[in-house]
Amino acid sequence: YGMPFVSKNNILVSTINGTGAVIEAIYVLTFIIYAPKKEKAKFIGLLTLVLTTFAGVALVSLVVLHGKSREIFCGFAAAIFSIIMYGSPLSIMRTVVKTKSVEYMPFFLSLFVFLCGTSWFVFGLLGGDLFVAVPNGVGCGLGALQLILYFIYRNNKGEAKKPALPVKSMQMGIAKLHQQKELVANGSHVADKV
Repeated sequence: YGMPFVSKNNILVSTINGTGAVIEAIYVLTFIIYAPKKEKAKFIGLLTLVLTTFAGVALVSLVVLHGKSREIFCGFAAAIFSIIMYGSPLSIMRTVVKTKSVEYMPFFLSLFVFLCGTSWFVFGLLGGDLFVAVPNGVGCGLGALQLILYFIYRNNKGEAKKPALPVKSMQMGIAKLHQQKELVANGSHVADKV
């Protein structure tokens, strides 16, 4: 959408998003290299679907559409993909509410989603570009929700680590009785642990 042959005077949009695309490509390649085989196969399938969709949108916009219709088509595609990107943490937000823990929702990621969405929302409003303002306004709102959830559940960083279960032993007599007393003193149920 930010390319000069699609919409004029959007060099900032294309520069920033081009840089982001390079950084994301490095991130994706690193993930593919180090991911477990099962995750790697699933991710490569998803990546293929996304790249095919993107290639289809680019092909239609370059070959079939021209002028204002190309700008509108690419603008809608960019807005939809941006909203999907900003909406992707919704599953984590659901987990945070369900577990009442922010263990899997890093603060700085939430903060920068909010800051990025807000700054691009203002940029889109000032430039009168709804294809930039609307999806980033959604991102600003979702980033704000993440921060609110973070501050509600910030003291719950996950469940405390439970002590490992003792291995059932063949001990008899005084040694086993001593082990049972330690478990009772630690608040464990003897019958469950021994």
